[in-house]
Amino acid sequence: MQLLETDVMIDILDDAKQVGDDIAARKAESVIMEKDIDVKRESFRSVAYRASLLFFTIVDLNIIDPMYQYSLQWFQRLFAISVRESEQSDDTEKRIGILNEFQTLTLYQNICRSLFERHKLLFSLLMCTKILFGDDKINMDEWRFFLSGPSGAPEPMDNPTDWLDDIEWVQVH
Repeated sequence: MQLLETDVMIDILDDAKQVGDDIAARKAESVIMEKDIDVKRESFRSVAYRASLLFFTIVDLNIIDPMYQYSLQWFQRLFAISVRESEQSDDTEKRIGILNEFQTLTLYQNICRSLFERHKLLFSLLMCTKILFGDDKINMDEWRFFLSGPSGAPEPMDNPTDWLDDIEWVQVH
């Protein structure tokens, strides 16, 4: 009787070892899969960053007119639609570009439907500058000059052109 019980115990231990090996293999696979997911998620961070820039652009519209109120839930639904309806691609860089372009255009079209005509150009400027600032493509000194003009006393310099007056030449110089 003890021999039979020993065989049963050996079978149980073999089964337990096999289950343990399967669990260890699946755990190793899950660690690799988790790293792949982390890399993919990190690569799409630029899409989330663009979405946040766009959201805060539309939130700032209530400064122009208090009637312009957009909720985060509405924006999230619009973003989800952009993800679903945009062109799919297995190439991550291409997909990121597609998502950024599609969500930007979709948001622009939806917001412009709700704006007064006189505010559409201003919204375009706000949206463009937010995106350019987010991509570090605007020089702060140039932006400051654009907003306020030259600062300090300009150095006098002869105007070599006949199509710019002296004030314009000083600003360009």
